Amino acid sequence: MVKAVVFDVGNVLIRWDPTILYRKLFPDPAEMQWFMENVCTAAWNLELDRGRPYAEAIAALVSEYPLHAHAIRAYDTRWQEMVPGAIAENVALLQRLRARGTPDYAITNFSREKWADSIVRFPFLAGFRDAIVSGHERVVKPDPTIFRLLLARQRLDPLDCVFIDDSAANIATAAALGFATVHYDPSVDLAAALARLGLPAD
Repeated sequence: MVKAVVFDVGNVLIRWDPTILYRKLFPDPAEMQWFMENVCTAAWNLELDRGRPYAEAIAALVSEYPLHAHAIRAYDTRWQEMVPGAIAENVALLQRLRARGTPDYAITNFSREKWADSIVRFPFLAGFRDAIVSGHERVVKPDPTIFRLLLARQRLDPLDCVFIDDSAANIATAAALGFATVHYDPSVDLAAALARLGLPAD
């Protein structure tokens, strides 16, 4: 039975999907797919999560793909359109856990710039006992280093913790370190999964 819960943020507590924005900018789905696979790629985004400043990353990409300058800059200036809102049922669960006094933490791949913006938009993100943000630490999941940072800072035993994430690779790292895990997708009843691990929220 676990005693503490460690949340991922993107697509566990708040929705994040760049295609929401880029469907507006590229009416042709094939053109949008090409852009996201070749210009503003997942690997490029991961470097933002690792702490690379947006201004630097955008400028470098615009110089390489000047014909797509408008769409590249939108990745920064219109970032909030990629985040349509919180995942209400999971945020409600988080709040119930907090009300019960359950220790709650976060380990998230997130740009330091956008994390600062997101705390303003989603105040519940400021309520974690500790949030390990990749952009601050300059290390990203699934590197085990970022998990060990939380364990060391908070003197936690992974055997006492459950880690929730939508990424199979991140779940695999956490499990290898000894965390209980919940691989989240929208079909998962997160409250029931935590209750089975000894963390009832009601």
